[in-house]
Amino acid sequence: MRAAFLFLALTMPAAAQAPCATDAMVVFDGSASMAEIGFDTGATNRITDARAAMARVMPDVEKVRRIGLVTYGPGPEGSCDGIRLRFPPINAAAAQMKAELDALEPNGLTPLAAAVQRAAEVLNYRLQPAIVVLVTDGNETCGGRPCALGRTLAATAADLTIHVIGYKAESDFFSWNNPEASQIPKGDTVAKCLSDATGGRFVSTQTVEELVEALQETLGCALIGQIQPAPRTKSGSTPAVMLAPS
Repeated sequence: MRAAFLFLALTMPAAAQAPCATDAMVVFDGSASMAEIGFDTGATNRITDARAAMARVMPDVEKVRRIGLVTYGPGPEGSCDGIRLRFPPINAAAAQMKAELDALEPNGLTPLAAAVQRAAEVLNYRLQPAIVVLVTDGNETCGGRPCALGRTLAATAADLTIHVIGYKAESDFFSWNNPEASQIPKGDTVAKCLSDATGGRFVSTQTVEELVEALQETLGCALIGQIQPAPRTKSGSTPAVMLAPS
């Protein structure tokens, strides 16, 4: 049922759509591992797939939500200093999102905890509702503590939800710069702590189609449908379906 309402939200004519009340920030992984190519013959690298998925989703979700972008990773090899605010939440963000991601050259490590915190600060999360969608292929590799951060953000936020989308992500229990790795179940990435602490979704994806679906569900404007038992008119018309942003 929820998927059906989400589909309606993304396919209704722009003039008929109500905007979502909550701004969102995408936190996009631009670390060196995003340039890696899988073992399958003809496979593309992760960042090419992630760009393609975002390009497919943004023209629809920009109609219903203001969206901004933080990236991390690009910088000198082995660097943790590559966190960049590309733009705060804006209307009609699809074109700028595509331009920023197309220009991103993967490199550096994965300061995902610090990048998520930066996105939350941009959204003024202590005073107003906020959504962060983290797209990553891996774990914290800069010594950050996503589990501790998730608890802190949840305790200090007005209403913050962090969704985590892992794309071909693998956990690393032996990384010295991922101090919370031992706290998570086998097979999960440490970033899952962020969604668990804030009531968000953690979605593990392996294909572009799965990534597209996860982005639609987390960035799209979820609707609640309610059939109002209105009386029939003389022409015999049926009750209307009322849709409103959640």
